[in-house]
Amino acid sequence: MLSNRHLVFMEVAHQKSFSKASQALFISQPAVSTHIKGLEEQYKTKLFERKGLQIELTEAGQLLYSRLLTVKHIQQETEFDISVIHDQQQATGMLNLGASTTAALYILPKVMSAFHREYPLVDISLLNRNSEIVLQALLDKEINIGVTEEKGQLSNITYQPFLKDQIVAVCSRQNPLAKKKTYALKDILQMPVAIRERGSGTLEAIKTGLWKSRIRLTDLKIKVRLGGTEALKNFLLESGCVGFLSTRSIAKELQHGELTILSFEGLRIERSFYFIQRKGETSDLNRRFIKLAKSIYNY
Repeated sequence: MLSNRHLVFMEVAHQKSFSKASQALFISQPAVSTHIKGLEEQYKTKLFERKGLQIELTEAGQLLYSRLLTVKHIQQETEFDISVIHDQQQATGMLNLGASTTAALYILPKVMSAFHREYPLVDISLLNRNSEIVLQALLDKEINIGVTEEKGQLSNITYQPFLKDQIVAVCSRQNPLAKKKTYALKDILQMPVAIRERGSGTLEAIKTGLWKSRIRLTDLKIKVRLGGTEALKNFLLESGCVGFLSTRSIAKELQHGELTILSFEGLRIERSFYFIQRKGETSDLNRRFIKLAKSIYNY
């Protein structure tokens, strides 16, 4: 099992700061330094080096951090596997999830809530970032499971289908464009458009969908780029622009009549979400979460 020294080391490595680690661990900075010094004496090597105002792991520090992350996951999995044998309601463990915006905001909360009801003592955390960052977090062993919009080709990652999603063009109910529900595909080239930021999985799906209809993203009259689905929704509600959003993210706005879907002949944008895990991992905790998620969304 991990010692206190190792846990302090991992927090410093994660924060890249002695002071931030002390704040996160609620201990004094001198205490953090003492723990790190003790480990360096134990391993007879430097674990951190200063680079300007920041600290970085040495080669030995990187090796230790990587091994300790593996140990931490094994410890968490073992804790759950043993505790769940006796009483599911008393099972303990830690489940670290990572997901791109649409999944994090509109898909996983329902699953996380149901999972918490079945396993109330399992701690759950969710990292909300774009697909690229989620994948890297998985590779860095910062999360147990990721949910992304794309199926990659990495040999050390497994991709498991989760659910499908549709992206539609929408505008404010007050927008004059909302008076007409169906347009010719070419009409979109003349409309002001607001889109998500570069690196967004939604944006990549839009680019692919448009390309199938022989339209490049650069052909559109893009007026605004916004970071995040909620920012884009709020902008569309107050502007004359058209935007592309997941149907899962606009259910309430459609129900309340705030946004309207615009159909363009021949244009259909779909994408799939995948569970991603490190290859070779057989965590029962991961398996139970994925099974529950698929049962909720009837996959």
